[in-house]
Amino acid sequence: MSYNVLMFIHLFTVLPAFVLGTISLILKKGTPLHKILGKLYMVLMLFTAIVTLFMPAFVGPTLFNHFGWIHLFSFLTIYTVPTAYTAIKKGNIKAHKRKMNLLYFGALVIAGAFTFMPGRYLHTVLFG
Repeated sequence: MSYNVLMFIHLFTVLPAFVLGTISLILKKGTPLHKILGKLYMVLMLFTAIVTLFMPAFVGPTLFNHFGWIHLFSFLTIYTVPTAYTAIKKGNIKAHKRKMNLLYFGALVIAGAFTFMPGRYLHTVLFG
């Protein structure tokens, strides 16, 4: 699959994940709506993280001529989603909250900010 196809799949999954994550942070916790949106958010985040593993890094140093620093956020997501889900299923609300905040701010806000760096696609689209 070409990089462009993977990039658009990533954008089409990460953008709704960002919206759902933002809404979930704002909503009252534990409600049926929060639970539904949270599950959708987790599935989208997991899917988008897996997609990014197939996208080579073009900015900065790479490992195996493929993985860059940005991929650490993909691994963070692949680890955090199941452990956050397990935490809430065990009733550990504090751990679930901590992990979901880490996921949102680490994998969406911080990683998202890196996508606007020079040399990246979104930087080119927005700033020429």
